[in-house]
Amino acid sequence: MRQITIIGTGLIGGSFALALRKRKFAGRIVGCDREPALKRAKMLGVIDNGFADPADAVRGSQLVVLATPVLAIVDLIGRLGPGLPATTLLTDVGGTKAAVAERALKVFGKGAGKRFLAGHPMAGKEYSGVEYADADLFQNAVWFLTPLPGQNLNQGSFAEFVGWIDRIGARIAMLPPEDHDRLCAWISHLPQMISTALAAALVEEFGEEAPLLPAGGRALREMTRIAASPYSVWRDIAISNKKNLEDTLFKVEQRLAHIRENLATRALASEFEQAHGLKKSAEKKR
Repeated sequence: MRQITIIGTGLIGGSFALALRKRKFAGRIVGCDREPALKRAKMLGVIDNGFADPADAVRGSQLVVLATPVLAIVDLIGRLGPGLPATTLLTDVGGTKAAVAERALKVFGKGAGKRFLAGHPMAGKEYSGVEYADADLFQNAVWFLTPLPGQNLNQGSFAEFVGWIDRIGARIAMLPPEDHDRLCAWISHLPQMISTALAAALVEEFGEEAPLLPAGGRALREMTRIAASPYSVWRDIAISNKKNLEDTLFKVEQRLAHIRENLATRALASEFEQAHGLKKSAEKKR
Protein backbone atom coordinates (compact mmCIF):
# COMPACT_ATOMS: atom_id res chain seq x y z
CA MET A 1 0.00 0.00 0.00
CA ARG A 2 1.52 3.28 -1.15
CA GLN A 3 -1.33 5.52 -0.03
CA ILE A 4 -4.11 5.26 2.53
CA THR A 5 -7.10 7.58 2.77
CA ILE A 6 -8.83 8.10 6.11
CA ILE A 7 -12.24 9.72 5.87
CA GLY A 8 -12.88 11.24 9.27
CA THR A 9 -9.68 12.48 10.91
CA GLY A 10 -11.01 12.50 14.46
CA LEU A 11 -10.03 10.36 17.44
CA ILE A 12 -10.18 6.94 15.75
CA GLY A 13 -9.11 7.98 12.26
CA GLY A 14 -6.33 10.17 13.61
CA SER A 15 -5.14 7.48 16.01
CA PHE A 16 -5.01 4.93 13.19
CA ALA A 17 -2.87 7.31 11.14
CA LEU A 18 -0.50 7.94 14.06
CA ALA A 19 -0.31 4.22 14.80
CA LEU A 20 0.64 3.51 11.18
CA ARG A 21 3.36 6.15 11.30
CA LYS A 22 4.75 4.84 14.59
CA ARG A 23 4.98 1.34 13.05
CA LYS A 24 6.89 2.71 10.04
CA PHE A 25 4.21 2.85 7.35
CA ALA A 26 6.21 4.38 4.50
CA GLY A 27 3.38 5.55 2.27
CA ARG A 28 1.24 8.69 2.18
CA ILE A 29 -1.73 9.21 4.48
CA VAL A 30 -4.50 11.38 3.06
CA GLY A 31 -7.27 12.77 5.23
CA CYS A 32 -10.81 13.80 4.43
CA ASP A 33 -12.80 16.02 6.74
CA ARG A 34 -14.00 19.58 7.17
CA GLU A 35 -11.33 22.19 6.57
CA PRO A 36 -10.74 23.13 10.25
CA ALA A 37 -10.27 19.45 11.16
CA LEU A 38 -7.88 18.93 8.25
CA LYS A 39 -5.87 21.95 9.31
CA ARG A 40 -5.46 20.54 12.84
CA ALA A 41 -4.60 17.08 11.48
CA LYS A 42 -1.87 18.51 9.23
CA MET A 43 -0.49 20.68 12.04
CA LEU A 44 -0.24 17.62 14.31
CA GLY A 45 1.48 15.57 11.61
CA VAL A 46 -1.37 13.08 11.39
CA ILE A 47 -1.87 13.35 7.62
CA ASP A 48 0.30 14.31 4.65
CA ASN A 49 -2.50 15.97 2.73
CA GLY A 50 -6.21 16.55 3.08
CA PHE A 51 -9.36 17.10 1.03
CA ALA A 52 -12.86 18.15 2.00
CA ASP A 53 -14.36 16.18 -0.92
CA PRO A 54 -14.25 12.38 -0.39
CA ALA A 55 -14.01 11.76 -4.15
CA ASP A 56 -10.78 13.78 -4.26
CA ALA A 57 -9.41 12.21 -1.08
CA VAL A 58 -9.68 8.59 -2.27
CA ARG A 59 -7.91 9.16 -5.59
CA GLY A 60 -4.79 7.00 -5.84
CA SER A 61 -5.29 5.13 -2.54
CA GLN A 62 -5.07 1.37 -2.16
CA LEU A 63 -6.95 1.47 1.17
CA VAL A 64 -9.84 3.73 2.17
CA VAL A 65 -10.86 3.78 5.84
CA LEU A 66 -14.29 5.20 6.72
CA ALA A 67 -13.89 6.63 10.23
CA THR A 68 -17.12 8.62 10.54
CA PRO A 69 -20.32 7.96 12.51
CA VAL A 70 -22.20 4.85 11.32
CA LEU A 71 -24.93 6.47 9.23
CA ALA A 72 -22.32 8.53 7.39
CA ILE A 73 -20.39 5.30 6.73
CA VAL A 74 -23.49 3.75 5.19
CA ASP A 75 -23.93 6.84 3.01
CA LEU A 76 -20.27 6.97 1.99
CA ILE A 77 -20.27 3.33 0.86
CA GLY A 78 -23.03 4.22 -1.57
CA ARG A 79 -21.37 7.44 -2.72
CA LEU A 80 -17.81 6.17 -3.09
CA GLY A 81 -18.12 2.46 -3.72
CA PRO A 82 -19.19 2.48 -7.38
CA GLY A 83 -16.34 4.81 -8.38
CA LEU A 84 -13.49 3.10 -6.54
CA PRO A 85 -11.04 0.98 -8.55
CA ALA A 86 -11.50 -2.77 -8.09
CA THR A 87 -8.03 -2.88 -6.51
CA THR A 88 -8.93 -0.45 -3.72
CA LEU A 89 -9.99 -2.00 -0.42
CA LEU A 90 -12.75 -0.14 1.43
CA THR A 91 -13.12 -0.68 5.18
CA ASP A 92 -14.73 1.06 8.14
CA VAL A 93 -14.44 1.42 11.91
CA GLY A 94 -18.13 1.90 12.77
CA GLY A 95 -19.64 0.77 16.06
CA THR A 96 -22.36 -1.34 14.40
CA LYS A 97 -21.92 -3.71 11.49
CA ALA A 98 -25.20 -5.18 10.19
CA ALA A 99 -26.36 -1.99 8.44
CA VAL A 100 -22.85 -1.39 7.08
CA ALA A 101 -22.49 -4.92 5.69
CA GLU A 102 -25.98 -4.76 4.17
CA ARG A 103 -25.12 -1.54 2.37
CA ALA A 104 -21.84 -2.95 1.04
CA LEU A 105 -23.63 -6.00 -0.37
CA LYS A 106 -26.15 -3.77 -2.14
CA VAL A 107 -23.49 -1.47 -3.59
CA PHE A 108 -20.88 -4.03 -4.61
CA GLY A 109 -23.17 -6.99 -5.30
CA LYS A 110 -21.34 -10.26 -5.95
CA GLY A 111 -18.01 -8.44 -5.80
CA ALA A 112 -18.54 -7.21 -2.24
CA GLY A 113 -16.30 -9.92 -0.80
CA LYS A 114 -13.36 -8.62 -2.86
CA ARG A 115 -13.99 -4.91 -2.29
CA PHE A 116 -15.12 -4.31 1.29
CA LEU A 117 -14.20 -5.46 4.81
CA ALA A 118 -16.26 -4.29 7.78
CA GLY A 119 -14.42 -3.64 11.03
CA HIS A 120 -14.75 -2.12 14.48
CA PRO A 121 -11.82 -1.41 16.82
CA MET A 122 -12.93 -1.59 20.45
CA ALA A 123 -10.93 1.44 21.44
CA GLY A 124 -11.71 5.05 22.15
CA LYS A 125 -11.88 7.85 24.66
CA GLU A 126 -14.69 9.96 26.04
CA TYR A 127 -13.41 12.90 24.02
CA SER A 128 -13.51 13.33 20.25
CA GLY A 129 -11.26 15.18 17.85
CA VAL A 130 -7.83 14.67 16.32
CA GLU A 131 -6.17 16.53 19.19
CA TYR A 132 -6.92 13.48 21.35
CA ALA A 133 -5.51 11.00 18.81
CA ASP A 134 -3.04 8.50 20.25
CA ALA A 135 -0.60 6.25 18.37
CA ASP A 136 -1.04 3.57 21.06
CA LEU A 137 -4.84 3.72 21.26
CA PHE A 138 -5.25 0.26 19.72
CA GLN A 139 -2.56 -1.47 21.78
CA ASN A 140 -4.11 -4.70 23.16
CA ALA A 141 -7.57 -3.62 21.98
CA VAL A 142 -9.83 -6.04 20.13
CA TRP A 143 -10.38 -5.12 16.49
CA PHE A 144 -13.55 -6.86 15.33
CA LEU A 145 -13.74 -7.92 11.69
CA THR A 146 -17.05 -9.11 10.26
CA PRO A 147 -16.15 -10.76 6.93
CA LEU A 148 -18.76 -11.22 4.22
CA PRO A 149 -19.61 -14.78 3.12
CA GLY A 150 -16.71 -16.44 1.32
CA GLN A 151 -14.29 -13.60 2.01
CA ASN A 152 -10.60 -14.60 2.06
CA LEU A 153 -8.52 -12.40 4.35
CA ASN A 154 -5.27 -14.24 3.66
CA GLN A 155 -4.44 -12.71 0.31
CA GLY A 156 -3.79 -9.38 -1.39
CA SER A 157 -4.83 -6.11 0.19
CA PHE A 158 -6.91 -7.93 2.80
CA ALA A 159 -3.84 -9.70 4.16
CA GLU A 160 -1.81 -6.49 4.09
CA PHE A 161 -4.49 -4.53 5.97
CA VAL A 162 -4.94 -7.30 8.55
CA GLY A 163 -1.17 -7.31 8.95
CA TRP A 164 -1.20 -3.61 9.79
CA ILE A 165 -3.96 -4.15 12.37
CA ASP A 166 -1.71 -6.72 14.02
CA ARG A 167 1.33 -4.45 13.76
CA ILE A 168 -0.35 -1.54 15.55
CA GLY A 169 -0.97 -3.82 18.52
CA ALA A 170 -4.65 -4.76 18.13
CA ARG A 171 -6.02 -8.29 18.61
CA ILE A 172 -8.25 -9.45 15.76
CA ALA A 173 -11.55 -11.21 16.46
CA MET A 174 -13.99 -12.30 13.75
CA LEU A 175 -17.73 -12.86 13.93
CA PRO A 176 -20.82 -12.28 11.74
CA PRO A 177 -22.25 -8.73 11.63
CA GLU A 178 -25.45 -9.66 13.46
CA ASP A 179 -23.54 -11.38 16.26
CA HIS A 180 -21.24 -8.36 16.54
CA ASP A 181 -24.17 -5.99 16.98
CA ARG A 182 -25.83 -8.15 19.64
CA LEU A 183 -22.55 -8.55 21.55
CA CYS A 184 -21.62 -4.87 21.34
CA ALA A 185 -25.09 -3.86 22.51
CA TRP A 186 -24.14 -5.53 25.81
CA ILE A 187 -20.43 -4.82 26.16
CA SER A 188 -20.23 -1.32 24.64
CA HIS A 189 -23.52 0.37 23.84
CA LEU A 190 -25.33 -0.50 27.08
CA PRO A 191 -22.48 0.75 29.34
CA GLN A 192 -22.57 4.05 27.45
CA MET A 193 -26.32 4.46 27.99
CA ILE A 194 -26.05 3.54 31.68
CA SER A 195 -23.24 6.08 32.16
CA THR A 196 -25.25 8.72 30.31
CA ALA A 197 -28.38 8.02 32.37
CA LEU A 198 -26.48 8.12 35.67
CA ALA A 199 -24.70 11.37 34.83
CA ALA A 200 -27.92 13.01 33.61
CA ALA A 201 -29.74 11.90 36.79
CA LEU A 202 -26.96 13.32 38.98
CA VAL A 203 -27.12 16.66 37.19
CA GLU A 204 -30.90 16.71 37.57
CA GLU A 205 -30.69 15.86 41.28
CA PHE A 206 -27.74 18.01 42.37
CA GLY A 207 -26.96 20.41 39.52
CA GLU A 208 -23.86 20.61 37.33
CA GLU A 209 -21.75 22.34 39.98
CA ALA A 210 -22.66 20.14 42.95
CA PRO A 211 -19.64 20.45 45.30
CA LEU A 212 -20.00 17.03 46.91
CA LEU A 213 -20.03 14.92 43.73
CA PRO A 214 -16.23 14.37 43.86
CA ALA A 215 -16.84 12.59 47.18
CA GLY A 216 -18.16 9.70 45.09
CA GLY A 217 -14.55 8.86 44.40
CA ARG A 218 -13.21 6.38 41.90
CA ALA A 219 -16.43 4.39 41.53
CA LEU A 220 -18.45 7.41 40.45
CA ARG A 221 -15.65 8.70 38.18
CA GLU A 222 -15.39 5.34 36.43
CA MET A 223 -19.15 4.99 35.99
CA THR A 224 -19.64 8.50 34.59
CA ARG A 225 -16.40 9.00 32.64
CA ILE A 226 -17.83 7.97 29.26
CA ALA A 227 -20.91 10.13 29.80
CA ALA A 228 -18.79 12.87 28.18
CA SER A 229 -18.81 10.92 24.88
CA PRO A 230 -20.21 12.82 21.87
CA TYR A 231 -23.89 12.41 21.02
CA SER A 232 -23.10 12.60 17.29
CA VAL A 233 -21.39 9.20 17.45
CA TRP A 234 -23.85 7.48 19.77
CA ARG A 235 -26.93 8.76 17.95
CA ASP A 236 -25.99 6.70 14.89
CA ILE A 237 -25.15 3.64 16.98
CA ALA A 238 -28.50 3.85 18.80
CA ILE A 239 -30.39 4.18 15.51
CA SER A 240 -28.53 1.42 13.67
CA ASN A 241 -28.62 -1.04 16.60
CA LYS A 242 -31.98 -0.02 18.06
CA LYS A 243 -33.51 -3.49 18.47
CA ASN A 244 -30.51 -5.01 20.25
CA LEU A 245 -30.04 -1.96 22.46
CA GLU A 246 -33.74 -1.90 23.40
CA ASP A 247 -33.46 -5.55 24.40
CA THR A 248 -30.43 -5.01 26.62
CA LEU A 249 -31.92 -1.91 28.26
CA PHE A 250 -35.18 -3.75 28.97
CA LYS A 251 -33.35 -6.66 30.62
CA VAL A 252 -31.26 -4.36 32.80
CA GLU A 253 -34.36 -2.31 33.68
CA GLN A 254 -35.99 -5.55 34.88
CA ARG A 255 -32.91 -6.39 36.92
CA LEU A 256 -32.84 -2.93 38.51
CA ALA A 257 -36.54 -3.16 39.32
CA HIS A 258 -35.93 -6.54 40.97
CA ILE A 259 -33.13 -5.02 43.07
CA ARG A 260 -35.31 -2.04 44.03
CA GLU A 261 -38.10 -4.35 45.15
CA ASN A 262 -35.76 -6.52 47.22
CA LEU A 263 -33.48 -4.05 48.99
CA ALA A 264 -34.46 -5.52 52.38
CA THR A 265 -34.66 -9.22 51.40
CA ARG A 266 -32.23 -12.09 50.80
CA ALA A 267 -32.91 -11.77 47.08
CA LEU A 268 -30.46 -8.86 47.06
CA ALA A 269 -27.70 -11.22 48.21
CA SER A 270 -28.49 -13.49 45.26
CA GLU A 271 -28.00 -10.58 42.87
CA PHE A 272 -24.59 -9.85 44.38
CA GLU A 273 -23.60 -13.53 44.21
CA GLN A 274 -24.58 -13.79 40.57
CA ALA A 275 -22.76 -10.52 39.76
CA HIS A 276 -19.58 -11.78 41.44
CA GLY A 277 -19.53 -14.60 38.91
CA LEU A 278 -18.37 -12.13 36.26
CA LYS A 279 -15.17 -11.30 38.16
CA LYS A 280 -14.52 -14.95 39.01
CA SER A 281 -14.79 -15.83 35.33
CA ALA A 282 -12.35 -13.07 34.37
CA GLU A 283 -9.85 -14.20 37.02
CA LYS A 284 -9.92 -17.79 35.72
CA LYS A 285 -8.99 -16.59 32.23
CA ARG A 286 -5.87 -14.71 33.41
